[in-house]
Amino acid sequence: MHDRFVLRNLKLVNGEEIDIVISDGKIAQLAQAGCGEGNAVIDCSGQYVSSGWIDLHVHAFPELEPYGDDIDEIGIKQGVTTIVDAGSCGADRVAELAASRARARTHMLAFLNISRIGLERIDELSNLAWIDEAKVLQAVQEHSEFIVGLKARISKSVVCDNGLEPLHRARALSKITSLPLMVHIGSGPPGIEEILPLLETKDIITHYLNGKANNLFDDEGKPLQVLLDAIGRGVHLDVGHGTASFSFRVAEAAKRHRIRLGTISTDIYRGNRLKGPVYSMAHVLSKFLYLGYSLEEVIAAVTTYAAEWLGKPELGCIQEGGAANLTLFKVCHETTVLRDSEGEQRISDRRIEAKGVVIHGEFIKCQIRTETSH
Repeated sequence: MHDRFVLRNLKLVNGEEIDIVISDGKIAQLAQAGCGEGNAVIDCSGQYVSSGWIDLHVHAFPELEPYGDDIDEIGIKQGVTTIVDAGSCGADRVAELAASRARARTHMLAFLNISRIGLERIDELSNLAWIDEAKVLQAVQEHSEFIVGLKARISKSVVCDNGLEPLHRARALSKITSLPLMVHIGSGPPGIEEILPLLETKDIITHYLNGKANNLFDDEGKPLQVLLDAIGRGVHLDVGHGTASFSFRVAEAAKRHRIRLGTISTDIYRGNRLKGPVYSMAHVLSKFLYLGYSLEEVIAAVTTYAAEWLGKPELGCIQEGGAANLTLFKVCHETTVLRDSEGEQRISDRRIEAKGVVIHGEFIKCQIRTETSH
């Protein structure tokens, strides 16, 4: 790629048309559409631009099954410039995960699983001996530039007979390390009314739109009081779509009751990328357009909101002199079938399609690969 190039005729999500001049990996100029000058011009007519998409919940350690995938397959090839691995590894293997960043073009951060074995097994909190405080503290100290929080999966299949004890231990580790928790919710016990009161400001509830029996809304679709209380304390809501954790019925209830949209994340890994229902970040974002959120709200949920949570606001803005960290995408007006984690379908007349990214001073076209059309 030329040292200085122009992305011509882009639109911001507010509809403003601009050129973006990139030089030496930085945004040299935000110019009126058609006026930017550089050694090469890339015509982007019909495309939107935002700061680079951030996926706050992925599984990017390909050695693990079933929850693993390659960094760039779920990163830049999908229009996502920053991914956050959500607890694939505990202290035993987090060094391997950290080292894998050097081989990828996508920027990666991570939540450390409080279980030292991570997702080597899917019941990683069934044995309390696997929650090794000394190893957690050592891992956090050695990888402080990489680890942004601690991950605890608090559902019946993971904790088995240990109930809330893994969450109490996670809370204690959070206090010692000064790192927030990302807490996976799913089937109980423990019940959601027991889990949420233990979460504090900046902790994350991931899978908050799941449709399982132990979810955050009552039978009439009203948000539980414990959810409203948690939001009031500053607990962050994260979608974490995944194979089993997004329900249109629940998402529609959340929209109806004006639960503020938090971060939209995919919980993507090889299986649900290739066979659905996740497929890609753009496909998940399309579901929120269908739900009636504006394009500005949807894109903010993978840019500014995520960047604010990470404490890295520079990742969520486009400004002259800043790093050229961009996602280019289209909004296609065509009939699209959308499916949630429970098999329910909705028909939308719009879908978002990622077209490319700019990262490390280079423009890279997206390559979204699936086994089936969606």
